[in-house]
Amino acid sequence: MYRGTAELRHRGILVICGPTATGKTRLGVWLAERFGGEVVSADAMQVYRGMVIGTAAPTAEECRGVRHHLVGTVDPRENYSAGRYVEEASACIDDILARNRLPILVGGTNLYIDSLLRGVEFSDFDPALRAALEADYDRLGGEKMLDRLAEIDPERAALLHARDKKRILRALEVFETSGETITAHDERSRKIPPRYASCRIALSFANREDLYARIDTRVDGMMKAGLVREVQGLLESGVPASSTAMQAIGYKEIAAALRGELTMDEAVEQVKQASRRYAKRQLSWLRRDPDLYWILWEKKPNYEKAASVSTRILEESGIL
Repeated sequence: MYRGTAELRHRGILVICGPTATGKTRLGVWLAERFGGEVVSADAMQVYRGMVIGTAAPTAEECRGVRHHLVGTVDPRENYSAGRYVEEASACIDDILARNRLPILVGGTNLYIDSLLRGVEFSDFDPALRAALEADYDRLGGEKMLDRLAEIDPERAALLHARDKKRILRALEVFETSGETITAHDERSRKIPPRYASCRIALSFANREDLYARIDTRVDGMMKAGLVREVQGLLESGVPASSTAMQAIGYKEIAAALRGELTMDEAVEQVKQASRRYAKRQLSWLRRDPDLYWILWEKKPNYEKAASVSTRILEESGIL
């Protein structure tokens, strides 16, 4: 028997994470209905407007009247960042808690989730500096830029490959904007007490092959739902193929097919393959967290059982 929402005093947030296609959205809605909650998305691509099918963003029907935050709020021409996410998600969560409702963080972008819970600070983003560093990398090459990083932060440089453009430039950018190496920044961030008390539940499948089969089925469903039209519409509206949004799994591959660089069947197979690899990386990240409560599905999700288990976990955690 669930307690009425008027009796609840929320003292933290519930996190529902896990690899792609494991039913996080549906379980989040179920629990929000039971505990007077609101969902805050933790998906780096669902935040973009017009990207519904390929990101599996919740539809109005799937939301069932539960308020969802940070879904379809950003122009896909913009480059969204973890720093901006932490700022905006924190504001949402603080407001939800102030209204004595339960914030339910739902999504698979683990960097966003961890950064939010830990209260990680991000250096200011300077578009001009980023453009200059990118130009230097393209002109001088990765080896030279890695050597530049080694002069100021040899510890981080030793962990990176010359082809890892994104992380090399980010490390240089942090130093240029703050005067602090990214190694020192990360070490200081790890010592910051968590910003929010949290109860973290991870969803997956007991058998990895069942997860992969579900991913493949989801991709087929996206194609039937009109993923090609969605991608074409974004490109026709002026969203650059090079934008962060269009690098999302499903969008990059379909865009390449629309340009004639591969057949649509090849694109679909690449989407499935990329999604499976992404799920594997998500699982690897999550397994580093000893405080996660895992719910492992058998052949298909059992939401009633998951809701019951989640309720017990929430009550034991002290979040409710």
